[in-house]
Amino acid sequence: MALWGGRFDGRIDPAFEAFNRSLPFDWQLWREDLAGSRAWARAQVRAGSLTAREGSRLVAALDRLERLLAKDDSMARDAADEDIHGFVEARLVDDVGALGKKLHAGRSRNDQVATDLRLWCKRRVVGLDVKLTRLMTALAELAAREAATAMPGYTHLQRAQIITVGHHALAYVEMLARDRSRLADATCRLDVCPLGSGALAGTFLGIDRRALARDLGFREPSKNSLDAVSDRDFVAELLFVASLSCAHLSRFCEDWIFFASQEAGFLELGDDVTTGSSLMPQKKNPDSLELVRGKGARVIGRLTGFLACLRALPLAYDKDLQEDKEALFEGLATWEACLEVTRLAVASARFDEDACREACGRGYLDATELADALVRRGVPFRDAHEQVGRLVRAAIELDVELSALDIDTLRRIAPAADETIRQDLDIARILKRRTALGAANPRLVQRQAQQWLRALSNKRA
Repeated sequence: MALWGGRFDGRIDPAFEAFNRSLPFDWQLWREDLAGSRAWARAQVRAGSLTAREGSRLVAALDRLERLLAKDDSMARDAADEDIHGFVEARLVDDVGALGKKLHAGRSRNDQVATDLRLWCKRRVVGLDVKLTRLMTALAELAAREAATAMPGYTHLQRAQIITVGHHALAYVEMLARDRSRLADATCRLDVCPLGSGALAGTFLGIDRRALARDLGFREPSKNSLDAVSDRDFVAELLFVASLSCAHLSRFCEDWIFFASQEAGFLELGDDVTTGSSLMPQKKNPDSLELVRGKGARVIGRLTGFLACLRALPLAYDKDLQEDKEALFEGLATWEACLEVTRLAVASARFDEDACREACGRGYLDATELADALVRRGVPFRDAHEQVGRLVRAAIELDVELSALDIDTLRRIAPAADETIRQDLDIARILKRRTALGAANPRLVQRQAQQWLRALSNKRA
């Protein structure tokens, strides 16, 4: 029987019953629903609405149900109940009889599900933080290995200046670190207990809500019952964190898909994260990276869809909010899978140092360095910039690189140039001169990689 059936004479239409049921997805909240129910039983004992013996019997019955579900949760997945709350109450009544019907006093499914979902999120973000940490560690390890491997840096997908493979990897470590920070920030805001808010106006029982919040491991109880049962900001925030992180992963994948192409040839992905073609025997496709790039769109779609659901809801609870769980469950699961597959791709990759270095010698990546060299010889930067632009045009006409221009051509266009200026265009010297914090200098890259590895190791510990 439905938890709300007393008001109704007629039977719910089967089509609407299937449409209305949330157990096919909210069964995942069984741990949290049991935890909330145990805490509510203890709170009722403290408030005097249950005897100590009644509270002990209810808690013991909930413990028994938890042990059963821990062995096989299909009994929750496959049950005919409307939602996880109805499932738990029905099994409780089966176990302890009429006493099971007393547990729901002063509580609503509105504050119950809001509590369950926050508890689920608190548990879930721990695993997500671990996945972020593992990917950051893989990238920092790559950065340490390839701190001095020169490669082209790009702007507008055009070769721009010389960086290193390690420097590129650390750029994504920084992005993922911001994702971790946003995840922690969102977790802080969701760490509020709505239980005891009732349907919307609060509970009639003399519940100590601060003690109840502590019992469930929350930082504090919610302050307004209307807001508590209708607030799903934390769902939107977590989906935003996942969406932005997936955007970072997508950018990374876009870079590496190009790096792995025959046109670039900078790296090769392992066989364990690539596939072949059913028609073309020679193909080795970066499908792992392409799928991560594609699945990020699904996570962003979940965020925008849920925001569209929230945008016009009146206070307090509305059944539209049932849409929160599928969006959240799928969005976070997809993000987690993307983090793990990206880590596998990073761990499998092998960079071709010769190919990366050769690419640095084509495309006039040393033009800025030549302008800087003229500045060091006393030429105003704007004049140096104009002179080097003319030198690039001359090199294009001669089909050579800047370092191959003869000294007469150099001096004719840039009078301050001397015989030693070509030495300033050596790749190792170019990188070594970048000494400011955050630059692509291999020594700085190695230092930052080691700092990240120490910090991440401490986090894992």
